[in-house]
Amino acid sequence: MTPLEALAVCAAGVGAGAINAVVGSGSLITFPTLVAFGVPPVVANVSNNIGLVPGSFTGAYGYRKELTGQRSRLIRLGAASMLGAALGGLLLINLDPGVFQVVVPILIGLACVLVIIQPWLSKRMAAPHAHPHGGPWLWLAVFGAGIYGGYFGAAQGVLLIGILGLMLDEGLQRVNAAKNVLSLVVNFTAAVLFLIIAEIDWWAVGAIAIGSMIGGFVGAKVGRRIPAPVLRGIIVCVGLTAIIKLVYG
Repeated sequence: MTPLEALAVCAAGVGAGAINAVVGSGSLITFPTLVAFGVPPVVANVSNNIGLVPGSFTGAYGYRKELTGQRSRLIRLGAASMLGAALGGLLLINLDPGVFQVVVPILIGLACVLVIIQPWLSKRMAAPHAHPHGGPWLWLAVFGAGIYGGYFGAAQGVLLIGILGLMLDEGLQRVNAAKNVLSLVVNFTAAVLFLIIAEIDWWAVGAIAIGSMIGGFVGAKVGRRIPAPVLRGIIVCVGLTAIIKLVYG
């Protein structure tokens, strides 16, 4: 990778880190950039995942105020994310890359629908003694999102926001904060696995890491100030973009 290409990848990392902190789907910027510069798709996916970990951390840290009181919940759900990410990473290394090509756009589309109808649906489904951690169904759903995140990861934030927003009695910004932590767990778990068993382009990792760290910090600063209806609209637009990108390349 030439210095100019590394600079371009770093810039893509800034955008990805910012988008991941606000919504998710930053991989839709960095992954195609790496492939365009000649990095093989699986190596690009692995290197992109590792490089985005620092950005996931700064994004989660930027939402630390909204994380107040969620420690116990995130420990439970973090275990689901960790196990799912490990399984998803193994699938990436061992399965045909085309396995999820049909399923992934459907999942993202469903998540967009959940994000749109979440306020209405949450009121209809509200129970007097709702489980503070979402119960076993939320744990299983987060586990499934972790598998997807470990396998590819683009738009995993949209999936997580849709799932958490539907099954938790929380405002959208607190849901987004939880999403950032769970995305960090997924990315970090997959990164550790890839460090052991996968081929890595370290120039790509370094460029994305620097960019995503800056972008994650900036994205968290901006995202925390966005009103819930506007943030909901941004999430849906990003999700629809992800579907178009994945279906039509």
